[in-house]
Amino acid sequence: MALIRLGFGRQHLCLLRRRSFLLSKLIAVVFAALLFCEFLIYYLVIFRCDWPEVKTPAHNSGQETLKAMFLADTHLLGEIRGHWLDKLRREWQMERAFQTALWLLQPEVVFILGDIFDEGKWSSPQAWADDVERFQKIFRHPRHVLLKVVAGNHDIGFHYQMSTYKIKRFEKVFNPERLFSWKGINFVMVNSVALEGDGCNLCSEAEAEIIDISHKLNCSRELLWWLRPRLVLSGHTHSACEVLHGAGTMEISVPSFSWRNRNNPSFIMGMLTPTEYALAKCYLPYENTVLATYCVAIGFLVVLMLAHFKLLASPLLFGWNLLRKLKTT
Repeated sequence: MALIRLGFGRQHLCLLRRRSFLLSKLIAVVFAALLFCEFLIYYLVIFRCDWPEVKTPAHNSGQETLKAMFLADTHLLGEIRGHWLDKLRREWQMERAFQTALWLLQPEVVFILGDIFDEGKWSSPQAWADDVERFQKIFRHPRHVLLKVVAGNHDIGFHYQMSTYKIKRFEKVFNPERLFSWKGINFVMVNSVALEGDGCNLCSEAEAEIIDISHKLNCSRELLWWLRPRLVLSGHTHSACEVLHGAGTMEISVPSFSWRNRNNPSFIMGMLTPTEYALAKCYLPYENTVLATYCVAIGFLVVLMLAHFKLLASPLLFGWNLLRKLKTT
């Protein structure tokens, strides 16, 4: 009887060890998949992005170089159209991508060119406050990095939807500074929603601001937008494209930074001097790659479970037998 009890105890202990070993393997696979898909992949992808080089090196011309990142169309989901799971996933992706880019690329200034929120044009005061709090968490940045934000149609509404209240609410959170200068480079931030040219009150105010800036920069009203920019960067199109205006002024549409648009999100990296500029596009991880990695991990978990319950031969044995079959054919 004692021997039977001893044998049963050993068998039970062996079973517990096998189960704990299986559990540890399952946990290791899940942890490795989460670590790669939710953290490491952002470093591996963004690490390949390099700052472009201007044609005339700054140290040769005596000019300082400014490193700038340009983002657009983050579209933080609101309380009306945003499902909580989709909101959680998209915002986590943007947060990891933005924080990783700050750490690896070390930009000096970041511009977000409109459509910060998805429902800003109709959100209630409480919903607006919640959206702003989430934005400040996702796009937090060190003090030495400047963040400049421009309003988009999803933030304040289209031309006939925008109002003084919506514009003031936006400007209360984000600095309404229209002219920003650093290292001899002038940046003019324009509310393009108000440039309808139909003489509405808000349009007239926006045009008056641009004229005032043009006077400060000693420009002529006959030039593009009453200014003479060397480069125009805009958002809203969700994809990168180029348009050449009169006098050789290049307009580049900054791609979307949000996975919500189902395109491969990306942003623009710019090396700027007072006389030259160079731009490069930095892609973020493909969502299909992340989903494929999770599918592979799930398949591996299934194989481990089947092998543990002896419903499938050992993976090594299965591979060896398959290799032998291939050699004999």
